[in-house]
Amino acid sequence: MKLKLTLALAAAVAAGSALAADGAKLYLEKTCIACHGKEGKKPLMADYPKVAGQNAAYMEKQMLDIKSGARANGNSAAMKGVMAIVSDAEIKAIAEYLSKVKP
Repeated sequence: MKLKLTLALAAAVAAGSALAADGAKLYLEKTCIACHGKEGKKPLMADYPKVAGQNAAYMEKQMLDIKSGARANGNSAAMKGVMAIVSDAEIKAIAEYLSKVKP
């Protein structure tokens, strides 16, 4: 029983690492870098957020709200187009990745 639990925990950690690696790749592929800068540290415009080191759950919620239209402020219009090509799982991976990047 203890071995099964240890193996399950190891698999979860490995999946988390893979998710973070996928998040880094997705951050580039989904053009996040264009507005938020390398690793989310240096946004293109002063009013765009620095996303490096932000809370993963918060970022995921913001991206999902932009995608669904629940969040629709001035800056969300540009994000809405990008979110249309990003799945919910990819949003989660990007948020997890960014949460681990030091600001």
